Amino acid sequence: MKVGVIDYGVGNLGSVLRALEVLRVTPLLINRPVDMHTADCLILPGVGNFADCVGKLESGHWVTALKELVLGYKRPLLGVCVGMQLLADSSTEGSFDGEPVMGLGFVPGQVQHLGAMGCQLRVPHVGWNAVTSTGTQDQLFQEIPSETDFYFVHSYAFEVQNANDVIATTVYGKTITAAVRRGQVWGTQFHPEKSSKAGFKILKNFIAGTSC
Repeated sequence: MKVGVIDYGVGNLGSVLRALEVLRVTPLLINRPVDMHTADCLILPGVGNFADCVGKLESGHWVTALKELVLGYKRPLLGVCVGMQLLADSSTEGSFDGEPVMGLGFVPGQVQHLGAMGCQLRVPHVGWNAVTSTGTQDQLFQEIPSETDFYFVHSYAFEVQNANDVIATTVYGKTITAAVRRGQVWGTQFHPEKSSKAGFKILKNFIAGTSC
């Protein structure tokens, strides 16, 4: 099983790679868009500023390649933290003159600052929070009890356009999106690679569910 971890110039990829090695799968660090096809499924990490991440994706010619592989060839993709936010249509983080920064558009919706969404707690949101599956439990959370804690680090959250695309939520001052799925595209706002056994189970479920 070959799981590609996309290295587009941001984030600490070491913890993701180590988690995959623990799961006894073959992690592939992919630093060229042309090499993405060698992986059976893909993980898109992300830390820091949304606009900076988008800039790196664009300058590295990742955007067109990702859209072709994920939308055209239906290659499974898991976005993590800002990597999940990049799945959105746009974000207000890093915007100029009120114009939103465009994302990949895999999951309709916009990323907003927690404060703008009505959260009055301290931002960034850092720490462990209980995650609740919504509706019919998605395969990503198979054998994971609802209200299991996962580790979060973020100041912005994904306001998803279609409620059916939300597969899990958490509460931090208000209810926010913790995980999404649209077709063969998944995303988690929390860091599964930093969330102990439950996080490793998320990664295992993603790999098993996509038949990598």
